[in-house]
Amino acid sequence: LLLQGVSVTQGYHNCPEETATAFRDGWFATGDLASIDDTGHLRITGRKKEIIVTAGGKNVSPEVLEDSLQTHPLISTVILVGDGKPYIGALITLDAEMLPVWCASKQLPDITPSAAVEHPAIRASLEKALTRANQQVSRAESIRRYRIVDAVFTVENGYLTPSLKLKRHKVLADFADEVEAIYEKDSTRSVPMQ
Repeated sequence: LLLQGVSVTQGYHNCPEETATAFRDGWFATGDLASIDDTGHLRITGRKKEIIVTAGGKNVSPEVLEDSLQTHPLISTVILVGDGKPYIGALITLDAEMLPVWCASKQLPDITPSAAVEHPAIRASLEKALTRANQQVSRAESIRRYRIVDAVFTVENGYLTPSLKLKRHKVLADFADEVEAIYEKDSTRSVPMQ
């Protein structure tokens, strides 16, 4: 998304390098990705710096799937991975507060988040949600494999900004082994493809 107009900043105060990077021929590069729908409305679809480019060269904006999946009651956070990889994967954290409520609604015993990582009913529910979310995107953009990580992402532990946005770079750095495990043969769960 590029902006130009009288109410758009003229640059960053005393930061000529950042100003030069942010402006192209007088247009301010917001860093947002956007599209215009059939009715002429602007729709923000993601951030340019968060785009995942797979090994096959497919550009994937992670927000569509992440936002869709985070409506599932068991899911606290989803982070799509796949930069330079053959397909898209996902790291999923569970909502520790909703877990006992969900288990009770399914007549399951109370399960700790660490035990829930391998529980078949929880995996089945997540795989159903992943399959449903994958129907919103192309096959190249769909999540093929995932891992549930026993973690909580908060502002206090540095994984979220004060506005509760995920610090993707920090998560990917700290959970690099989990990400790599997604791409190891037989080390993780696959999402049923339709």
